Amino acid sequence: MNANALHATAQPNGHDVAHSEAWTQRYTHSVMDTFGAPSRILVRGDGVYVWDADGKKYLDLLAGIAVNALGHAHPTLTAAISAQLGTLGHVSNFFGTPTQIALAEKLLSLAKAPHDSRVFFTNSGAEANEALFKIARKTGRSRILALEGAFHGRTMGALALTSKAAYREPFEPLPGGVEFLPFGDLNALEQAFAHDGNDIAMMIVEPLQGEAGVVPLPHGYMAKARELTSRHGALLALDEVQTGIGRTGAWFAHQLPHIGEGNTPDVMSLAKGLGGGFPIGAVIAFGPTATLLGRGQHGTTFGGNPVAAAAGLATLGVIDRDNLLHHVSELGGHIKSSLLNLKHPLISTVRGEGLLIAIELSEEYAALLQQRALNAGFIVNAVNPKTLRLAPPLILTLEDIQPFLEFMSALPHDPTTLTAETQE
Repeated sequence: MNANALHATAQPNGHDVAHSEAWTQRYTHSVMDTFGAPSRILVRGDGVYVWDADGKKYLDLLAGIAVNALGHAHPTLTAAISAQLGTLGHVSNFFGTPTQIALAEKLLSLAKAPHDSRVFFTNSGAEANEALFKIARKTGRSRILALEGAFHGRTMGALALTSKAAYREPFEPLPGGVEFLPFGDLNALEQAFAHDGNDIAMMIVEPLQGEAGVVPLPHGYMAKARELTSRHGALLALDEVQTGIGRTGAWFAHQLPHIGEGNTPDVMSLAKGLGGGFPIGAVIAFGPTATLLGRGQHGTTFGGNPVAAAAGLATLGVIDRDNLLHHVSELGGHIKSSLLNLKHPLISTVRGEGLLIAIELSEEYAALLQQRALNAGFIVNAVNPKTLRLAPPLILTLEDIQPFLEFMSALPHDPTTLTAETQE
């Protein structure tokens, strides 16, 4: 649709209204209210920027929630998707394709998985975590351990692994057998295994809890989880849906020595950044775990389709070619130190790895700051009342981020003023 056609269709019934207002009206009458009214109607993206239907430009510091690893309209990614779609768009999983096979091989290599490991492709992170749940069931054991604060998705199995009561309660009863341990509590972890530890099928953790506010596991926790799961014959599952594919400055967050502490999981879920914006997810099963889902015991219509696989290969290729892992580490460190050096009374601390960053506020003004930032042309995310999350494209530069740092520096020190100015 060209610009003129876009503008024309943005005015239903001939009413002379603003483009975004018209699109929002149409949204509310056609799309379920699951997400509420959209903050903006976005129509175009280029690099680290997007534009709304009224032509306003925004610096995208959320990247579709850690999805658009290469930003918007990246030429290598769009060329790969177009070329594959023009060659072979979709086949059933009764057949293999070169892109599917090559992507599986690449992921196994990046994960440093042993030779008998395998990949199962899905369309999303929630679907990948559904597969993890089924793998756990196939062990024949009844207990699954997850952590308080965990978010693993909204489908029924993934939701059963997610701790937030507001997400869970409307859909109960959920699949059973899941126990939630206090986050980062080593004593609680040991006690869980001390009680019928040999009946634990799987323990699932996020190396950093993204939806909880980019909260890292405390030092020693991953090592203890690996020790206990190995000792009792349970699976250690890592949800790297948000933290994987270079987001933290490593291919996978658990490969950072201070995060994973040198431990390899038994199974790992991926999605978000893997396709650079094209829907794809994956499960990597390490070693013998790969045999737990046998023939006919799981399936997918679209998972691993040639176009999604081509998107994955292109995304991984650009990250490697452009040395983005090093760039992400360096730029992420600069952003964190710059925000801390502002010594702004509203900023309590800044944490995270690479370009997955949380700005912890001293008071509950995250929603107001999110809106204020949006009005100023910056897309950020209030994950809870006191925390802003940044998960920008991995191609973000120092020059790109500077206006946002200046925006944060210029925030009023008096929270009352901040509230009043935001509401105006």
